[in-house]
Amino acid sequence: MRHRGAFWFWVFVGPFAAGLALFTYVPLLWSVGLSFFDAHNTVTPTDFVGLDNYTAMLKDGAFTGSLRTFLVFTAFIVPVTFALSLALALMVNRVRRAQAFFRSVFFLPAACSYVVAALIWKMSIFNGVRFGLANTVLGWFGTDPVAWLSTTHPPWYWLVIVTVRLWLQAGFYMILFLAGLQRIDPVLYEAAAVDGARPGWTVLRHITLPQLRATSVAVALLLVINAFQAFDEFYNLLSDARGYPPYARPPLVYLYYTALGQGQNLGLGSAGAVILALIIAIVTVGQARWLKLGKSAEE
Repeated sequence: MRHRGAFWFWVFVGPFAAGLALFTYVPLLWSVGLSFFDAHNTVTPTDFVGLDNYTAMLKDGAFTGSLRTFLVFTAFIVPVTFALSLALALMVNRVRRAQAFFRSVFFLPAACSYVVAALIWKMSIFNGVRFGLANTVLGWFGTDPVAWLSTTHPPWYWLVIVTVRLWLQAGFYMILFLAGLQRIDPVLYEAAAVDGARPGWTVLRHITLPQLRATSVAVALLLVINAFQAFDEFYNLLSDARGYPPYARPPLVYLYYTALGQGQNLGLGSAGAVILALIIAIVTVGQARWLKLGKSAEE
């Protein structure tokens, strides 16, 4: 009986495990191996260079500049998405009728492709000519059209990038917060009302937010990790037939051009990918320890 159960386990799990190993773990290990070789235009290099690729990446101003771009992007998107998704969850949680409808409406953008959303933002909303929705609205007030994606002083392109990511992500994290809110014991709110606590900020600060600590930590971690992995919206918003502009270039976009651009330096690109993965791991672990992930609200 035990062997029969093991057989059916591998029948169902085996194909997924094989695909995961073949298309995820093998490429990861291969990429780590490439990072120690001079791999121009080849994935089977023979010239071992040790840590030279890592040294070159850390000395490359474009790569370190891409990390600064990530910091700017994170400074915008993480707190704004966190606050908006929490606010949406609090509002939907208070709705007594058609809650499923509002939950679905706010979550629906999460099912949209990043590429499609980026093109809609680029071609229809923040088009740099007078026909875009944003410039049409500005025209009603007598303001000249703005080249949203090519204006660097002030950097209007951040408005486009942040709003499209915000629209795509807020509904997903709202669902996480909503699940956390529905796990809070209503007795706590009843006890607070008996003690004279006013509904609003006092209850939110002393009951709701402490009870949501585990969910809040998870959301913060996911937001930071997803910010590190930003690629689709940057590439599809800012690139054109002439290539990608020198500004607002996050790490993955820089590594894409390093590994698959004209030079096709796969060794250098792999070294940058390993460095980026290590940074994500360090930041994630440090953030989890700082926010005390895994500890209850009472600790």
